[in-house]
Amino acid sequence: MDAAAIAALAEPQRRAVYEHVAAAGVPVSRNAVADALSIGRTLAAHHLDRLAEAGLVEVSFARVNGRSGPGSGRPSKLYRRAAAEQELSLPPRDYRTLATVFADAVEEAGVEPVLFETARRHGERLKGDAESVLRDLGYEPYEDGEVWRLRNCPFDGVARTHAALVCGANLALLEGALGARVKIDPRPDGCCVTVQRSDPDTKNNDD
Repeated sequence: MDAAAIAALAEPQRRAVYEHVAAAGVPVSRNAVADALSIGRTLAAHHLDRLAEAGLVEVSFARVNGRSGPGSGRPSKLYRRAAAEQELSLPPRDYRTLATVFADAVEEAGVEPVLFETARRHGERLKGDAESVLRDLGYEPYEDGEVWRLRNCPFDGVARTHAALVCGANLALLEGALGARVKIDPRPDGCCVTVQRSDPDTKNNDD
């Protein structure tokens, strides 16, 4: 995270705007942000444009009324959280390179089962309220019917180059923490697993 991003998030209302955009998961308009936070449209636009200048949100244009062709109006300016990862370390640290080296070593040695079992044991030490565990680990869970979907993959940087290894370790970690409610469910965005909101073991005991 560079100085511009830090400065952009230092203002409390602008940070609230950013958090709303991040939680939405889909592009949102200035009007939607203004209504959600009970602020003026002009002020919402100011904060959103400052966030865009800092690289924290991305801008696109689309018609939100579902109409097209002549008379359908101008496309709306929409905002969503930027895909680029932001981090700050003073002095500089490079944990991703080391994680990538470890991932290479695991694959070359063929010891994936050892990694998955270790991840599962680590997850067991994190057991607690499912939603709290997911939020504390940075998955950004949100409700979708009977499941929590996970908007963020905390390990995305390494998963891009070692998908099978990282997704397997991720699944094992969450299985250790949350048990049978965790299922693999790859999607274009977010984490590769979903989590049942009700514990299957508890439900079976109630039947």
